[in-house]
Amino acid sequence: MPANLTTPTPQNIARRHARTPLGLRLVLVAAGIAAAPAFCGAALAQSQAPAPALNQTPAVDTGLDRLPSFRPMVEKVMPAVVNISVIERATASQMAEAGPGVPEGVPFDEMLRRFFNGPDQSAPQTGPRMALGSGFIISADGYVVTNNHVAGDADKVTVIFQDGTKHPAKVIGTDDKTDLALLKIDSDRPLPYLNFGDSDDAKPGDWAVAVGNPFGLGGSVSAGIVSARGRDLHSGPYDDFLQLDAPINRGNSGGPTFNTRGEVIGINTAILSPSGGSIGIGFAIPSNLAKPVVAQLKEHGKVTRGWLGVSIQEVTPDIATALGLPEPKGALVTDVTEGGPAAKGGLRPGDLIEAYNGQPIEQSHDLPKLVANTAVGQPAQLTVRRQGRDETIRASVGEMPADKAVASGGTGEPSGGEALGLALGELTPQVARQLHLAGNAKGALVVAVERDGIAAAAGIRPGDVIEQVDQQPMRDATAAAKRLSASLEHDKRALLLIDRAGQRQFVAVSTEGGHG
Repeated sequence: MPANLTTPTPQNIARRHARTPLGLRLVLVAAGIAAAPAFCGAALAQSQAPAPALNQTPAVDTGLDRLPSFRPMVEKVMPAVVNISVIERATASQMAEAGPGVPEGVPFDEMLRRFFNGPDQSAPQTGPRMALGSGFIISADGYVVTNNHVAGDADKVTVIFQDGTKHPAKVIGTDDKTDLALLKIDSDRPLPYLNFGDSDDAKPGDWAVAVGNPFGLGGSVSAGIVSARGRDLHSGPYDDFLQLDAPINRGNSGGPTFNTRGEVIGINTAILSPSGGSIGIGFAIPSNLAKPVVAQLKEHGKVTRGWLGVSIQEVTPDIATALGLPEPKGALVTDVTEGGPAAKGGLRPGDLIEAYNGQPIEQSHDLPKLVANTAVGQPAQLTVRRQGRDETIRASVGEMPADKAVASGGTGEPSGGEALGLALGELTPQVARQLHLAGNAKGALVVAVERDGIAAAAGIRPGDVIEQVDQQPMRDATAAAKRLSASLEHDKRALLLIDRAGQRQFVAVSTEGGHG
C-alpha cells in the first residue's frame, strides 16, 4: 500500500472528521466510505486468494445508467448564453442602499434576494459601480434578454460570449414590473440564438437546467427540477414565478432555465436564502410571461398594458364565509378609480370578480395578468358576484397609466363595536384630512381597539375608517354600530371595508372565533 494512503477504518475516518472543517467533513467521509471496498480488496490480496475484479461482480440494476445526460443539450445551447457586465454610476447613498435588490414589501424580508453579482456592499462607494449578470441571445441579429435589475440602470453594458469575445450592448427597453430588459449587440456574422418554450408545459417534477454566470465564474450549468408553479412573491403585480431547485446563485440573474429539449422556459431572477447562496429555492420568470413583454420591447422599446382601474385583494376563507361562498376564489374589489374603465362599466367596491372574458379567477393575482395582456380598447366581460347574485359587467380596457401598478382620531362619544373589542367615533372633515382621506369621506372612525379583542386579531387598528358593513355603505358611526350589532347578532360575523390612510381592504370578523 502506498505510504500516503491509509485504510479508511472508523478510527481514521473519525480522525479526519475531527480535523476537517464542516464544509469538507461530508466530502471526506463519503469519499472514504466509497473507497473502502477497493482499499480492503487490496489488503486482502496480500494474504488470501485473489478476489475478483470489481467489474466482474454480478451487475445490480440500480437504474443509474438510464438517467439522462444533459451534455448534448448543454453543448447545443451554451454558445447562446452570455455574461453581462455593467457599469453604473452611483452615489454613496445609492451604493449603501443597493444590496441584493430585494423589492419592498416582500414577505421573506432578508431571505429573498435578487442574485445580481455586485460589488462588496460592506462600505459605501462612489464612482462607477461594476457588476456581472447573465443573459441569452434570442435572434441571429443580436437581441439579448436579461433582467431589468441587471441592465436597467446601467451606463455601460458589455455582452461577453463563452469564448471571451466582448460586444458593447445598447439597452433597447426595460420593464420593471416583470423585471425584464432587452439588449442589442452588433455582429458581422449571424449569432447562435435560443427559442422560448412553453412554460405552461413545465410541471412540478420536470427537469430544469440553469445556465449562467454565478459569482462571475463564467458559463456554469446546474440541474434540478421544477418545484412549483405560480409563485407570488409580491414583488410586482404580475408575479407568476416558476420555483426551481436547480442551484442558482449571485450572477445567475437574467440567465435561462431550459427544459430537456433545450427550450427556454424561464429567466432566473431571485432566490430564497438566508446567506445569499443557493439553498435550492430559486425563482424564474416563466417564458410565457416573458415572450409578449420581450416582443413589445423589441417593437416599441416599452410595454403597453391593459388597465381596468380597480384595486383588488385576495379572498380569505373568512371573507368567503362572510360572502356566502363555498370556497375562497376570485378577486375582491376594494376600490374603483373614478373615471376609469371599471367605473364606467359599473363596477363597485365589494364586487367579487369571478371570471374575466370567460376565464375563471382562482386567485386575485390572476386578474392583473389577464387585464394587462388585453389590448387597449378591447372589450372585457367580467362575471361579478354582487349581493349574492351573479351579474355581467362590460368595460372597455384602457391603457395603464405610467404611475399605476395595479390591475387592477375622532370626535364625539365612542359607540358600538363592543362585541368586537373596538370603539367607534365620528369622522369629521378635519380628521379625514389628517388621515389623508377626502374631506367629504364618510364612515365610522375606529377610535380604540382592545389589545386581545376580535378586531385586533383581525388586524383592525385605531385610525381605520369603516366605510362598509356587509357591503352596505356607512354614513357615520351610529349607522355602522347598528349594522354591526345586527350582523353579529344574526350571523355571528360581518364583512368590513376599511380605509387605512387611503388604502382600502376588506376584513372579515366573527364572534365565533374566526377572523380575516
